Order: sequence, then structure tokens, then C-alpha cells
Amino acid sequence: MLYHLVSQFHFQGQPADEPYAPASLFEEGFIHLSATPDQVTWVANAFYADIVDLVALAIDEALLGAPVQWDETPDGRFPHLYGPLDREAIMDIVALARDDDGNYLFTG
Repeated sequence: MLYHLVSQFHFQGQPADEPYAPASLFEEGFIHLSATPDQVTWVANAFYADIVDLVALAIDEALLGAPVQWDETPDGRFPHLYGPLDREAIMDIVALARDDDGNYLFTG
């Protein structure tokens, strides 16, 4: 399972009958993904701490039409989707919880 973090409001505002294509696809050429609960938790707290309705799209990689590539980043090795996210590949939408200090938690 792979995961993509997004505001639930933003995701729901995208056309449901089209593949999901966030701004990063057009700006950077890929969609940021995470592969483990630890990666999801780290990314959520490092980049999305101020998003109040953060969800993780749980993605079945086998159902993706675009290629996934594992890229080295300054923060480790992360998967990136080089094309739009097929709606059929989204298996679940999981809201992230916060601990008592306000940090996001994700257990997968």
C-alpha cells in the first residue's frame, strides 16, 4: 500500500469522475507518496501540520496506470507517482489522528 496526504476538502473538490491530479503533478512532474506509516507520520508533521482535515489516500500500486518511481530525497527514499492518480487505485481514505501535543499519528 502507498499513501498520499491531502486535505479532505481539497480532495473532495476535485472532479470524482477524473483521475486525481494535485498541483505537484503540474509543478514538479509527480505526485508525492509515502510507503510506510513512519513516512506518512513524518511527512504529515513536517509539511502538513497546519492542515486540519488531513487524510491519507491508501493506494493499491497494482491498480495505477502511471509509473511509480522511488527517488532519493534529502529526507530519504520516497515513492513518487509520475502521472495522475487513478481513482480505482484508491482503496481507502483515512483521517489522521493527533496526539495530545497536536502531532499527527498514522498507524496504517
